[in-house]
Amino acid sequence: MAMDLGELMVPYMPTIRVPRTGDRVFKSECAFSYDTPESEGGLYVCMNTFLGFGREHVERHYRKTGQSVYLHLKRTVKEVEDAHLRGLTGNGPALSLARSFWCVSDKRALSRVAGIIPERRSDSGTMSLEITSTCFCRVTIACDAMLNAPSPYRKPEPLPWDDEIQVSKHSRGLLQQDSGVRIPPSGWKCSRCEMRENLWLNLTDGAVLCGKWFFDGTGGNGHALEHYRETGFPLAVKLDTITPDGADVYSFDEEEAVVDPRLADHLAHFGIDVLQKKKKHAPLRLSAQPESGRTGGELQPHLSEWELVQESGRKLKAVYGSGYTGIKNLGNSSYLGATMQVLFSIPEFQRAYVGNLQRIFDYSPLDPTRDFHTQMMFKALIGAEHPEFSSNRQQDALQFLRHLVSIVERNSASPESPADVFRFLVEERTQCCQSGKVRYAQRPDHIMQLPVPVEAATNREELLEYEVRKREAEENRMPPPPPVRARVPFTVCLQAFTEPENVPDFWSSALQAKSAGIKTSRFATFPDYLVVQIKKFSFGVDWIPKKLDVSVEMPDFLDLSRLRGTGLQAGEEVLPDLAPPIITPEDPIAPEIDESSVMQLAEMGFPLEACRKAVYYTGNMGAEMAFSWILAHMEEPDFAEPLAVSGSAQDNPPTRTLASFLASQPPEESVAIVTSMGFPRQLAIQALQATNNNLERALDWIFTHPDGAVESEHSAPPAERDPPAPRVKDGPGRYELFAFISHMGPSTMSGHYVCHIKKEGRWVIYNDHKVCLSEKPPKNLGYIYFYQRLSHS
Repeated sequence: MAMDLGELMVPYMPTIRVPRTGDRVFKSECAFSYDTPESEGGLYVCMNTFLGFGREHVERHYRKTGQSVYLHLKRTVKEVEDAHLRGLTGNGPALSLARSFWCVSDKRALSRVAGIIPERRSDSGTMSLEITSTCFCRVTIACDAMLNAPSPYRKPEPLPWDDEIQVSKHSRGLLQQDSGVRIPPSGWKCSRCEMRENLWLNLTDGAVLCGKWFFDGTGGNGHALEHYRETGFPLAVKLDTITPDGADVYSFDEEEAVVDPRLADHLAHFGIDVLQKKKKHAPLRLSAQPESGRTGGELQPHLSEWELVQESGRKLKAVYGSGYTGIKNLGNSSYLGATMQVLFSIPEFQRAYVGNLQRIFDYSPLDPTRDFHTQMMFKALIGAEHPEFSSNRQQDALQFLRHLVSIVERNSASPESPADVFRFLVEERTQCCQSGKVRYAQRPDHIMQLPVPVEAATNREELLEYEVRKREAEENRMPPPPPVRARVPFTVCLQAFTEPENVPDFWSSALQAKSAGIKTSRFATFPDYLVVQIKKFSFGVDWIPKKLDVSVEMPDFLDLSRLRGTGLQAGEEVLPDLAPPIITPEDPIAPEIDESSVMQLAEMGFPLEACRKAVYYTGNMGAEMAFSWILAHMEEPDFAEPLAVSGSAQDNPPTRTLASFLASQPPEESVAIVTSMGFPRQLAIQALQATNNNLERALDWIFTHPDGAVESEHSAPPAERDPPAPRVKDGPGRYELFAFISHMGPSTMSGHYVCHIKKEGRWVIYNDHKVCLSEKPPKNLGYIYFYQRLSHS
């Protein structure tokens, strides 16, 4: 027998690899299904690629790769009789892992049972290994390395140099000025320029200033460093990095990133209590036991919400079968489960990923674990490279829905994407209050966000009385009164959505100056499926996401026909679609050009006049925007010509308007990926513009258009053309409610999500792995609502 096994193994020995550091070994789950070593057929792990497969899929991998030898893992339950082992594994059964080798090409096992030997113990119990009587040193080493390899889904440990960030010498003795500065959770801007990105908060005086300029066009104007040189205040924190887990801190004196052990206190000095909040109490951990109905501690104020949303106290009938399968909570992953349940109740998503399943499997890449279409349901891939969705913290289901929709669109292999059913065009009407002139523009969106004017609650008197009793209880150190939930009519929320809103920093092209402006929004198109968010969450002045305790009775049927946009109306005057009038810099009334941005561009080697035009045509919006303008226009013959003199913008209009320039630029990260493959930047931009910024389709476009599109001498350069119109579907604006996602808890940083879906004429509640018929769906307490267009509209 040993001779036969040896003869069988010899041809395959060169293909057997020992996993090295960095290799991902998928020994816990199939790459195509949910098969695990506990499944009936066990799991087959390729001893060359280290990918795991269930029995149904292992031969597909063999046909595609020719790899023949697989480590077959089968974990079974067995009784433990030895008293010592029983003490290690508890009184229940232990898990036994059987190991054998399987050759797909010969359709037989390369080794049989030669004895069960308890080689090692694990957290889950005793693992015993089935070994061959023939000793193959390389095979044994490979098997041991595969079994001892860490989970590929575990976040990698920081690299050694990541741990070398030192504690700042200024941290403990930092003196903070009592200037009364309070930093809001959004709307920041450099106090010395118009930059709204790469902003740093000085931890001494609370000044918000921009960072330094980088060679790739990102960064700022260096005002944070200038401020340090003027004041000597050493520490600053990057505003957009502040989370409950910490933030990026830089020491100008030490000229490096540092650790600030007192960061929570230093931020709290300026009203940023997000880190202090984490100190006081950890996020609620109820998602693992949403049905517990606990009544003590800090959950008491939200007890009624938990009971109502989960329909606690009712004997709900469990349902099973296709379309009624729950999703196991991985630990604070209820936001993902609820969202995926709703999406896969939509026929377009079912057809794309379920009805097309065999084709997806057959055409998957050699490593299907990194393929979006194959792994559509997996948190590890969907959350990859996202700092929040790749963590184990609870998240905002709405943000996850937006993130997922963007990934679906980006990975769509055909011109149409299942996410197209959500997309609609918003008509925005902007009016200059001083001139009365208007501008109409359209932008794509996927979600209708409804504000909740609590001041219009029908039980306003009851709410005011509650606030008085609550304040009295706090003053007298008494228990708080029972909470009162605001009841706001849906019609009031819809009216608030249609109201005009002020436009901050509005620049009127009619006045060629800043002016007061208002904006109203309407639907230019209506989608097949309308997603409506009730804006329950907001950031308090302490930077903590807060939730409105509000009830909005959402209608089963919704008619938004009156909200369809009408476009330019008779008698309305259009705002000129022009940049500021072209005037020479010597003109005494010439508008100010940000010379610091000009010099930053000039230092990069661009002609001075080109830099001045870039800053001018992008409305002094900073060096980053001007840099993008330069990249889009550097091939033009008049690129380095001075700004032309003209008394009227109509006589000599700018090359492009700011709005059209911004709309036509593909994402810089996508351009960088294409150019990193050796393609010219202009061709990369042209390909992305031609494929609606879809990276995979852009690469296909390049291979079919290696020289770019054929142009006449009078045709506009690629960057000058209008960007491809977004794919939208349109129809009547009449809808019926078919699903909604509800959140329980005080903020998006904690709590639990469930969803209700209407199937076969009855409402069903999906609460993690539990699926039951709903008796009283809480339509008034939802967070995200999903409407489908009425078929008889």
